[in-house]
Amino acid sequence: MAAMAAQGGDQAPRLPMPSRNPLPLSASQEAQVRDIFYDRVRKMCAPEIKAFAECAMNHTLTAGFACRDTHRVMNGCMKAHATQEVHDAAREEWFSQRLQRARERERKARRKAEQEAFLREWWGLPEKDRELARKEMEKLGRGERVGGFAAAAARRGGREAEGGTGGGGGGGGGDKEGGR
Repeated sequence: MAAMAAQGGDQAPRLPMPSRNPLPLSASQEAQVRDIFYDRVRKMCAPEIKAFAECAMNHTLTAGFACRDTHRVMNGCMKAHATQEVHDAAREEWFSQRLQRARERERKARRKAEQEAFLREWWGLPEKDRELARKEMEKLGRGERVGGFAAAAARRGGREAEGGTGGGGGGGGGDKEGGR
């Protein structure tokens, strides 16, 4: 971790990968990991890809035959660099960018809310229901779901908040907890 901090001193703070064990991600999250993985492999094989592209540009219909050697070199490079270690590194990078994605999502949602309020005012439409607006802002504050569940601290915080405001002391709470 210290090496990562030394490399990107001016970058936004990053969260570490939750664990070395693979967490189940949604299909869209796995697609984002794959995109990072493919970008890394393409960067490693950029000269070979460029050589094949230049060859293919000069040969239209005959590219498959004329550029066979450069195509094989490019594929060989990509196969050599498309390892599980590179995929794991891409997955770790995806996890470390959670804070950045959350900030970007929040910025977009706030901008959308501002634009909607402006348009309502401009066109003289009734103001949005305050309860609905509060729910949308509450939704913005939730963490990203990883492994099908929100962050453990957020789940615990929600239970504590529910249990703390339930009233009745704590005499009835023991029966509920024992039944789970």
